[in-house]
Amino acid sequence: MDTFHSLSRKASFISLLLSLHLLCAIHSAAFNVETVTFNKGFSHLFGEGNTIRSADDKTVQLHLNQYTGSGFKSSDLYNYGFFSAKIKLPAEYTAGIVVAFYMTNGDVFRKTHDELDFEFLGNIRGKRWRFQTNMYGNGSTSRGREERYYLWFDPSKEFHRYSILWTTNIILFYIDDVPIREIVRKDEMGADFPSKPMGLYATIWDASDWATSGGKYKVNYKYAPFVAQFTDLALHGCPADPLQEVVNSDCAAREDGQLASDDYASITPKQRNAMKRFRGKYMYYSYCYDTIRYPVPPSECVVDLAIRQRFKDTGRLKFDEKHHRHFKKRGEVMNARNNRNQENV
Repeated sequence: MDTFHSLSRKASFISLLLSLHLLCAIHSAAFNVETVTFNKGFSHLFGEGNTIRSADDKTVQLHLNQYTGSGFKSSDLYNYGFFSAKIKLPAEYTAGIVVAFYMTNGDVFRKTHDELDFEFLGNIRGKRWRFQTNMYGNGSTSRGREERYYLWFDPSKEFHRYSILWTTNIILFYIDDVPIREIVRKDEMGADFPSKPMGLYATIWDASDWATSGGKYKVNYKYAPFVAQFTDLALHGCPADPLQEVVNSDCAAREDGQLASDDYASITPKQRNAMKRFRGKYMYYSYCYDTIRYPVPPSECVVDLAIRQRFKDTGRLKFDEKHHRHFKKRGEVMNARNNRNQENV
């Protein structure tokens, strides 16, 4: 067996072992959540003809074709709670596509809206899906708090649960039962911490101008329709009228007690270690490390100095020196092979 193929297979095997180690370390029993059918909790947002519901009304397909994308939203707005769905993303060539699972009140508070996002960013065939999380409060879009990551699995192969826990003091983003991001409210944040009632939304749409490599790769409708599937939808919160200042106290007390007792309401030491491993291995941009944009990190940022050294001033991950050495070694092996071939001619 030649040296190049031996090195390549060894590197691939090590990478697979690392991914499996992370997956095993962070996987445990799934959350026990009560789900709701589409008819009981949701309504169409746009592209109704591209929204396909299952016979039992528990699963929804959102399609994107050359004519339109599609989306749905919760029928109510909520004052805090836990919001979740199992999602399976489109496969194959998905460049330019965005699948979003998020909370917002932008339809009601157009200039002072709050928002919490999962946005999944499609890619060219052979490249893995990426995604970002973000938070806005009171229309603070100029102070976006986005982070970007890779996934440790192929999200188009099977369903995975994506969840947002939103309380008066904390926001947690989960994938399955792995917390990937925690935002703890600080007094200095003021209205930047979401506080007004929000609804839960899901959409698929054409974002060719920015989603993949800054717009370099566009949606190719030769592969349409692009289908994102949502099932086991969960809405755990107090329905609220966004124009009323007083929330139903009985509901609020009941939900606060329920949230406090549920397994997703607090992070165990094992989960906190898993979150640290995820962020150290798969996060490739963080606003907390973007010193050009924020010379002083926003108050909620918890800066890990060990992780900080891996990022540029732009908040993006530095070029991986280990990766560079691997390709340098690969180049040396290829040169040696070429020299042997020339000697044999």
